Amino acid sequence: FTWRWLSQQSKLEDSVSCRVPSATVRGMSVQESTETETFCFATLFSGKQVRTKLSQAFNHWLNVPEDKLQVIIQVTEMLHNASLLIDDIEDSSTLRRGFPVAHSIYGIPSVINSANYVYFLGLEKVLTLEHPEAVRVFTRQLLELHRGQGLDIHWRDTYTCPTEQEYRNMVLQKTGGLFGLAVGLMQLFSDWKQDLKPLLDTLGLFFQIRDDYANLSSREYSENKSFCEDLTEGKFSFPTIHAIWSRPESTQVQNILRQRTENTDIKRYCVDYLEKVGSFAYTRQTLRDLEAEVYRLIEEFGGNPQLESLVTHLSKMHREAEATAEAGGEAHCSRIH
Repeated sequence: FTWRWLSQQSKLEDSVSCRVPSATVRGMSVQESTETETFCFATLFSGKQVRTKLSQAFNHWLNVPEDKLQVIIQVTEMLHNASLLIDDIEDSSTLRRGFPVAHSIYGIPSVINSANYVYFLGLEKVLTLEHPEAVRVFTRQLLELHRGQGLDIHWRDTYTCPTEQEYRNMVLQKTGGLFGLAVGLMQLFSDWKQDLKPLLDTLGLFFQIRDDYANLSSREYSENKSFCEDLTEGKFSFPTIHAIWSRPESTQVQNILRQRTENTDIKRYCVDYLEKVGSFAYTRQTLRDLEAEVYRLIEEFGGNPQLESLVTHLSKMHREAEATAEAGGEAHCSRIH
């Protein structure tokens, strides 16, 4: 861990710009530099830039000029990473991709301020697109993101289990917000005017449900975040919602979520229960259905090899898990040391 930490810290010192545009970093005051240092720390441990790959894939259809596309990608990545800083605070997370979360290093007040600062850097960057509708798209999608996040927090903190449909509607706001931002901005500079909302909605659901499944079943995820972290957060994720509604006579899952437990044995028991009542199988089937719908919509729009390849890559996790389950040896995180 120490070696990995020092390696990443060296990268931070060598590259203050991180994913904040270099033109933004140059000429900063000490105060501004402090804000971006916190943000840069977080971006060093961010994910696989799926949103960037998604934007590039959609450009197969939209054919946006390269200079505009790069600005939109920068804005989307900045907002995504800033939102993760806030998410980690709201979820009381301890790790992000195997490293301490930013607020454990810099403190909660500083991280909140830095994340908000980057939101406005993103807005400033949107203005450089010089399109009269760009700020409206930016504002609309960020409002949707925060509305969805607000619902998610409300359910968690009031111990209110949503229905599956309520959950899906929330995801379309929360996860779909940044998807809609990137593609919405791209469409402003494109002559291709097809309605992409059905595809974006389906992708948003696929990404979030996949993330929920990974949190409770993927070895890679449990090594990058704390063990089955969604259970510790008390989060009503897709598998737990299914378990609660499919077995209304049992309150086991609700009671475990209410505890916000860090006890590994209790979390292993909960994961075994989710497996026993078919919640993992149902989640995998839902992912297969969403994947099939994505492919159908892509074909309807004339095909998109880059987007198909991205979805196929992301589908490996649940497909491999399904193959293992069919072989009679499903390996969930309850069996991972």
